[in-house]
Amino acid sequence: MINRFLFLASLIFVFGCNKIPENNGQTKVISQEEMQTLLQLDDVQLVDVRTPKEFSDGYIENAINIDFLSPDFNKGIQRLDKEKPVIVYCRSGKRSGKCSKVLVEAGFKKIYDLEGGFSKWKQEEVTKN
Repeated sequence: MINRFLFLASLIFVFGCNKIPENNGQTKVISQEEMQTLLQLDDVQLVDVRTPKEFSDGYIENAINIDFLSPDFNKGIQRLDKEKPVIVYCRSGKRSGKCSKVLVEAGFKKIYDLEGGFSKWKQEEVTKN
């Protein structure tokens, strides 16, 4: 119980006043809990960079699919708002890490990469239930 209180208190301190912290155009790797907090705070863009087949097998609610391996990937990220925070994820974290670098180069300001990707998210969701 005390651990949960300390965790919530630290989240309030870090994300206080419903404002997402700047990360100066760099990528910040975040936990599942941090992602859920970010999704509630602001107009965040959640991007699944796996293939359409992987996406059809399951995805995080409200995610849009922009396949990092597709030749149209750069065209796909142009639909995103560079001023709004972006959370990216893939299966395990490799593609999303590479994608994050592309987003930094493209001028995105707030980029977050889900630690462990969809596999870890799905495993933690099963563990919770």
